[in-house]
Amino acid sequence: MSSHHVVREKQEPALLVLGLNTFSDELLGQLLEWSPTVIATPETAEQLHAFGIKIDWLITDNADVDLQSDVELMPAGADDMAVAALKFLVMHGYPAVNIITDEVQLKDFMFFADKINLVILHDKERIYAVQSGFSKWKPAGQLIRLLSHPGELHTSGLEAIGGGSFKTIHDGFISLQFDLPQLFIAEEL
Repeated sequence: MSSHHVVREKQEPALLVLGLNTFSDELLGQLLEWSPTVIATPETAEQLHAFGIKIDWLITDNADVDLQSDVELMPAGADDMAVAALKFLVMHGYPAVNIITDEVQLKDFMFFADKINLVILHDKERIYAVQSGFSKWKPAGQLIRLLSHPGELHTSGLEAIGGGSFKTIHDGFISLQFDLPQLFIAEEL
């Protein structure tokens, strides 16, 4: 017996592709399984098109782009491409977005971290914002990096290994308490 799932628009996180040079094809395939709204830059659109991946939105101020049929154009205007796409997603009520990028510029994402659930996928890391009191079950030996630097930080289940990096002590819940509105953390994919 097979199961059929009806995917409603905006039910799955949108996929914003800013760079593909450090990202695995297998993980890209997993992100595309549920047919998310795909937003690309002109550079990544060519790569996605070569893979046969349908693009829904192209971030460009050039109205003369003809890569695939039925691609909507999203002007960036004065914003950089990441900011233009995030403004669009928030304005159109998307609850979440997965962002694939070659370079992580946290300044582009900080303003949006409390407006949309965003997960940044870079190289072999998953980066996302958490609030104080965050806890998550992790297996022993997992690495976590803090990308923001709180003045006060309390952890449980973690051992500091330097440079803002921590390792889980044992299988179980880890937790973070800190004095910022949110904190960006990176974990291994």
